[in-house]
Amino acid sequence: MAGAVMSAGAGGLLPERYPQIDFFLCDIFDAIPKDDLATMEHPVFSLSTRPDRRILSYEHNGARIEVTPSVKGLATIHDKDILIFCISQLMAALNMGRVVSRTLTLRAHDLLVATNRETSGDSYRRLTEAFERLAGTRIKTNISTGEAEVTSGFGLIESWEIVRKTRGGRMVSVSITLSDWLFRAVMSKSVLTLSRDYFRLRKPLERRIYELARKHCGKQDHWRVSVEVLLKKSGSASPRRVFRKMIRDMIAADHLPDYEMAEETGDIIRFASRARVLEGDGPTLGPLPGAVFERARDIAPGWDVYALEADWRAYWAESGHPRLHSAEHAFLGFVKMRVAKGALGRLKPD
Repeated sequence: MAGAVMSAGAGGLLPERYPQIDFFLCDIFDAIPKDDLATMEHPVFSLSTRPDRRILSYEHNGARIEVTPSVKGLATIHDKDILIFCISQLMAALNMGRVVSRTLTLRAHDLLVATNRETSGDSYRRLTEAFERLAGTRIKTNISTGEAEVTSGFGLIESWEIVRKTRGGRMVSVSITLSDWLFRAVMSKSVLTLSRDYFRLRKPLERRIYELARKHCGKQDHWRVSVEVLLKKSGSASPRRVFRKMIRDMIAADHLPDYEMAEETGDIIRFASRARVLEGDGPTLGPLPGAVFERARDIAPGWDVYALEADWRAYWAESGHPRLHSAEHAFLGFVKMRVAKGALGRLKPD
């Protein structure tokens, strides 16, 4: 990935507010960011930064969507952070063999930190407003998730409830029930891994364009699309000439995570993987120093630390080859997690 993407605050990205967190060390952050394929492929969320009360209609290659706002307005692309967090938690639980349901109880602080948001009082207020928009926005579509076609209307989340507050009224934990449509996407694993730098993108259109690039590049190293189709799939309300200018500005800024953008003749935009690494054939982790295995034996006496290392490497690969601040700390965090959960009995001592 280009240095402009990685450095805090560079190239128009938001600063990485919690760089000290290694997402393999804390159970709640074990969840690598995941997004569902349906809302990556098709425009469901508003790109407006102001209350958007339009009824959105979209049809492309047989897929039809109608999105109706509540009085609070349409759910926005930044509101989607909540769904990404929920989907990520569910996928992490499934990967650990846990039983999951549509209803999750989450700590509001964890949600804010994991999505690179501030934890000020105003952030909690905006979180409440996001829950209201997600619950109030109604979807009508024929897009299938988990091989089930849905033609009735539903909300992005079915309900939400503040479970616990501080004395000052700030939410501590919240219960969220996802729509059956989204839950089926998770259960069928119709999801893709996102770069954590997605949460550092400032502009709604940048986030939407990244989603489309991530979805369409897939297992190929590039994707070519006309400006007209890109405009349609993005859900932007801007005229084509204005949209084209915004895309050119994005090309000049060159800070989209994972992908480079270029304009080609014929009003075509080309997206190419920065690392030229195909899905499922990603980079490898280097060898760990011997001292790390000694520390692992202290954490998990009697366990096969080399088998644990193999499981950790497989988990890292299955999680989308996330960038690690420290491979050694990540491995030791993984060992601590396994010991705490008593997982994989074949590794326990007799």
